[in-house]
Amino acid sequence: MLGLFNVGGGEIILILAIVLILFGARKLPELAKGLGQGIREFKKATDSASEGLREAIEESPPIRPRRLVLPTTSSTAPESAASQAPSDVNS
Repeated sequence: MLGLFNVGGGEIILILAIVLILFGARKLPELAKGLGQGIREFKKATDSASEGLREAIEESPPIRPRRLVLPTTSSTAPESAASQAPSDVNS
């Protein structure tokens, strides 16, 4: 996950030091607890949404593929149209 943000060890230590300075040592456990609860709730929500989606897919009836009907070659051939044309066009 840290590779996603391209954050190394030094940057993490710097961020933690800044958080420690801003909030103090007494507030850090409360902040960590709140962060952990937030992550836990987010995971529960995504898991329940995924499970609901899986159930909906399993409950839906399978879709039968439709049979493709191809036109006959006699109705689309240009030769058949030419043979049906009147033979004497100049009269």
